[in-house]
Amino acid sequence: MFKPRSPGAPAVGEDYHIEGSAALWWPGATITIASSQFNIVGTTIDFKNDLGMTDQRFPELSFVLRPAKSHKLRFQYIPINFTQSATLQRSIIFNGQRFDLSVPVNSSLDWKAYRFGYEFDFLSKPDWFAGFILEAKYTDVQATLTAPLVSEFAHAQAPIPAIGGIGRYYVLPNVAVTAEVTGLKIPTVQNKYGGHFADVDIYGLVNWTPNVGTQIGYRSMAVGYLVKSDTGSMTLKGLYVGLVARY
Repeated sequence: MFKPRSPGAPAVGEDYHIEGSAALWWPGATITIASSQFNIVGTTIDFKNDLGMTDQRFPELSFVLRPAKSHKLRFQYIPINFTQSATLQRSIIFNGQRFDLSVPVNSSLDWKAYRFGYEFDFLSKPDWFAGFILEAKYTDVQATLTAPLVSEFAHAQAPIPAIGGIGRYYVLPNVAVTAEVTGLKIPTVQNKYGGHFADVDIYGLVNWTPNVGTQIGYRSMAVGYLVKSDTGSMTLKGLYVGLVARY
């Protein structure tokens, strides 16, 4: 049983300096890319319809350093990888090379999603808080297509700044609901660079002790980028479950 808190004391799990969490995420994915080369316009390739991609689960690692009550430095890393095989139902052009109808193709997509952020909780009460978030979201994507007579890959890196907010409310002394939204759109510059990022995370948090908790949530992450002649659009949405440890 949890003892009643003294007036003004933080909720269970809110008195810490370092927090780490590990989760498994089961998202449904929608991914398209296009890569041009040698003045040959690339086909917009749908990884599910064209290449046979199936939904996977991915690990998610997060760390928070809290030097003061209302200030948090945040880091998150999600390694996302899809590997699949399919027989093409149409001809496609990727990175200047043509992959013909009915050719068997092995493909992969390696997406490393990083988040570096700062959170300031401008309102902080014993049972709830609200804050704003400034972030640098870094997307590193490599796509590879291999057929019997041709193999090509495209690599794009796109740092995207983002801004947003977070709110948490304790419905019970050790049970909280949290909503977090960040994102930003970068206008296209010289028809060569641009992008957008939108991230929505809603989860329940049960703190079994001040140092250990469990998360169950739903997350939607959408990325779009233009880097020279390469474009991509990636949306992942789904449930996740994780463990939280604090010190």
